[in-house]
Amino acid sequence: MGEKQTIEGRRPVLEALRAGTEISRLVLQKGAHGNTLEEILALARQSAVPTEFKDRLALDRLATTANHQGVLAETVSFRYTPFHQLLSGKDGESAFLLFLDHLQDPHNLGALLRTAYAAGCQGVVIPERRAAQVTSAAVRTACGAAEHLPVARVVNVSRCLEECKEAGWWVYGADMAGKMLYTAADYRGNTVLVIGGEGKGLSRLVKEKCDQLVSLPMKGKLASLNASVAGALLIYEVFRQREGF
Repeated sequence: MGEKQTIEGRRPVLEALRAGTEISRLVLQKGAHGNTLEEILALARQSAVPTEFKDRLALDRLATTANHQGVLAETVSFRYTPFHQLLSGKDGESAFLLFLDHLQDPHNLGALLRTAYAAGCQGVVIPERRAAQVTSAAVRTACGAAEHLPVARVVNVSRCLEECKEAGWWVYGADMAGKMLYTAADYRGNTVLVIGGEGKGLSRLVKEKCDQLVSLPMKGKLASLNASVAGALLIYEVFRQREGF
């Protein structure tokens, strides 16, 4: 059993219940109402989740953010998926994996999980150390995606990229110095997209493992986009090509 963490907010808690996440305690604000809260309560009863009702001040003390929306769920720490389970993909179908190379901000991580899930990504890979993990802040920002999208945590990102290449995947890294425009790449086969961390971007070793570095066009004096914004543009280009629109 891992350390406890909290899931806060109506939509994240609802999606956790829908996904069958193991919840040890559900806390709702007294007097709160709404269709989403009713569904949360109904699912909690179906799963025999211990439920408590507390006033707003008590919830504020329990919550890690100010935007809990009157709902808080306590659960064990996030359960990561083994990397090789992601690598196996789906029989007869090409797959799409997102690697994050030492992203630091859990809100950027959560935003990218949300985008990746919406775009049909099969899984996300993050480093075990010196990187944002799937914490309460990331789960909340992901708005339910963290409960449905497999995330693997690995010791060595570059080694895992090498394994992907050995298995026939094509690895694209996002880099402002990339020679290829991101829309010119072909993402229709087994594709890995690698997004670098805030500020430093992709590490040298990770760049060396990429088959191609792709870039986003930029105007003005800004050096780069926010990691989650750049990632969203790239992820949706992968989605567009794979869906054929």
